[in-house]
Amino acid sequence: MDHSATTHVDKEVLEEMLPFFIKKFGNPSSLHAFGRETHEAIELARSRVAKSLGAKEEEIYFTSGGTEADNLALKGLAFKYLNEENKKTKRGKKKKIGHIITSSIEHPAILNVCKYLETLGIEVTYLPVDNFGLVDLEKLENSIREDTFLISIMTANNEIGTIQPIEEIGKIAKKNNIKFHTDAVQAFGKVNLDMSKLNVDLLSISGHKIYGPKGVGALYVRKGVELLPILHGGGHEHGIRSGTENVPGIVGLGKACELAQLRMDEDNTKLVKMRDALIKGVLEGVENSHLNGHPTKRLPNNAHFRFDYIEGEGLILNLDLLGIAASTGSACSQKALKPSHVLTAIGLKHEEAHGSLRLTLGRENTMDEVQYVIDGIKKSVNKLRLFSPLSKETYESEMARFRNQNENKKKEVEACTIQR
Repeated sequence: MDHSATTHVDKEVLEEMLPFFIKKFGNPSSLHAFGRETHEAIELARSRVAKSLGAKEEEIYFTSGGTEADNLALKGLAFKYLNEENKKTKRGKKKKIGHIITSSIEHPAILNVCKYLETLGIEVTYLPVDNFGLVDLEKLENSIREDTFLISIMTANNEIGTIQPIEEIGKIAKKNNIKFHTDAVQAFGKVNLDMSKLNVDLLSISGHKIYGPKGVGALYVRKGVELLPILHGGGHEHGIRSGTENVPGIVGLGKACELAQLRMDEDNTKLVKMRDALIKGVLEGVENSHLNGHPTKRLPNNAHFRFDYIEGEGLILNLDLLGIAASTGSACSQKALKPSHVLTAIGLKHEEAHGSLRLTLGRENTMDEVQYVIDGIKKSVNKLRLFSPLSKETYESEMARFRNQNENKKKEVEACTIQR
């Protein structure tokens, strides 16, 4: 129940990858037959990725994963902008600062890049979201400045599963002549993404979220959008991403993208049915339980809950003992003790955020497993509440004690005032 963290490699994907580890091992940059063979395999994969996105082959650049794709999109565009502004300064023209708009619930691969770019002098607006995790389009439009050159808003949140209005954001960006990037790592394969119809200039995907291998991803870059490379070397990937290509990984990504498009409708129908049963079963079966994220505008496989009076980490450990894999949020920040930035951004208090649980279904999950998870959550939550210092009784007792203390202090202050 943790498929947003990663997925297994599909058997068909693995079968296509295997020959490229031993038999077809040539360097794609070599001119001989071994090199031509792997070069052709890469171009077939590029074609498959492009087709799955409604893009052109020359608009697809392979990376080591979603994080590098995000870095290449933001840094590549920012470095290009700064370079052009520096040239203007040398010609005696006034230099624009440079401004990026993003959201407060982005993946760390976006937020930490933005923080880095701020050290270079670029200013960043971090848009707030509502209690469902949605960006306010009016606030987005009002945040645009003369020097805004990029908007980066994720297609769907990796924790709470909320799907953003990407089509509308793209229209706003295009109207204002601003480049638009979206991190579609969680959404790709679950949400229709057609670059021939959407006003998206850059888009990031990752192989291991769609039953492909880890360590490979891709960045879609609309034709005409110019980036500066963040890796310098032999000029691979048309000079945008140097480094000898991960041929088995790229082959696997291409096949995974092809399968994701072929199976998306069938997968989504099954996932939505299981997701809705999971949400209904937990909310009806566990007292003081709540759904995080948007009730309908959410990924078909995502169910994100919070439970009053318990710690999410304890719940995960109890579920693990029952053979259930779950998480409290992004796998990239699971070991951090501070509450999720996504959950605090949607207005949850510290203790509410720590009492949250993310369940993400996969292609091979069954309805029987969903029922097993519902029963396991009921059992585990009830068990934890018996021993939790955050139990309802303790909570209400502490609040009563706090109110009494305040009342006593108030009386003391009034007594001192009368004496004076």
